[in-house]
Amino acid sequence: MTHRIAAGVIFLLTYLVMARGHIRPLRIDRAGAALLGGIAMVAFGGMTFQDAIAAIDWDTIALLLGMMLLVAQLRLAGFFDLVAAFAVRRARHPLLLLTAVVLLSGVLSAVLVNDTVCLILTPIVLAVVLQLGRTPVPYLIAVALAANAGSVATLTGNPQNMIVGSLSGIGYGDFAMSLTPVAGFALALTVLVVAALWRDEFLVRVTLVVSAPPVRLHRAMLVKGAVALGGVMAAFLAGVRPAEAALAAGAMMLATRRLRPQRFYDSIDLPLLVMFAGLFVVVAGAQAALLTPDVTRAVVGLQLDHPAVLTLLTAVLSNLVSNVPAVLVLKPFVVALADPRRAWLIVAMASTLAGNFFIMGSVANLIVVQAAARSGVVIGFADYSRLGIPLTVLSLLAGLAWLG
Repeated sequence: MTHRIAAGVIFLLTYLVMARGHIRPLRIDRAGAALLGGIAMVAFGGMTFQDAIAAIDWDTIALLLGMMLLVAQLRLAGFFDLVAAFAVRRARHPLLLLTAVVLLSGVLSAVLVNDTVCLILTPIVLAVVLQLGRTPVPYLIAVALAANAGSVATLTGNPQNMIVGSLSGIGYGDFAMSLTPVAGFALALTVLVVAALWRDEFLVRVTLVVSAPPVRLHRAMLVKGAVALGGVMAAFLAGVRPAEAALAAGAMMLATRRLRPQRFYDSIDLPLLVMFAGLFVVVAGAQAALLTPDVTRAVVGLQLDHPAVLTLLTAVLSNLVSNVPAVLVLKPFVVALADPRRAWLIVAMASTLAGNFFIMGSVANLIVVQAAARSGVVIGFADYSRLGIPLTVLSLLAGLAWLG
């Protein structure tokens, strides 16, 4: 009984920090809270150290690490600057520029990881928009909205999809075939919603003269990164274990004579990897201690087999505790459903699209907001919400209609 109470307290405290991002008066972030929560589960929650190590989904950690190294190669080679310059040169009207931003953010997030895409793309978009004398806020919000929407399409689009892929066993091609239409529709909705709610910016008669930012390419690195990315995508579609393919490609990026390895290591989001590892342990400990038969029956009584119920529960939970923890919490209930494959696809879709509801809904949103603030551009809660809320509702309904 003592272990059960301790596990419950540890779980609640950890998820409180997950939801808030910090806790006062301590200076502890999400990664620190997850790591401390995992250690506390071993010390007080009835888990052994061996249980904790076994609870960590190393496939997800390896996949994320490999994709980070691959993205670092492309960034250092100038790939993102090149693609952005190509897109903005063809944008002669604010609505075309918005469409280019949405497609760029969405497509890149589908292929790579949405958080990293936002980190790289935000300063590029901000520089172009300010140079043109346009209002930067709607364009920057569109970067975040499109990154979340586009990342729905693939297992490597965002961290929660990676976890879904590892837990469900759904193949990369199967996942993409099932959810790419949802991502495409959500991206189209993003353009329509942003343009409709910022009519003064986009529904105007004006011709833009776009001067794309200078591009500094390292051609040999670019070729190497492009070949590696193509090889990884081919391996995914061929059924190779995603973690193995991504980690192998990422490791090969470190074999270079042009850059110090430290340049790659600096691109690794270590706090994110630590947070994942800790959360796996915290959730496993809480499930072992708290998931009694009565609790299981109560959750099953919610009729999670119904797509609308599962979509709503996933979306609400994702906004309460963030999308990655929501996926982990739902795991024992999803695997027990009559059609777990469809249920996992719904969870992936809803947990990702729900991230567009509020600024705090996803890490991608926070990256854009913080990057904008460093340049003196403030994205307020109201500015974001008047776009994010209707887009989330509409895109969730579209996803539900497709998967239901």
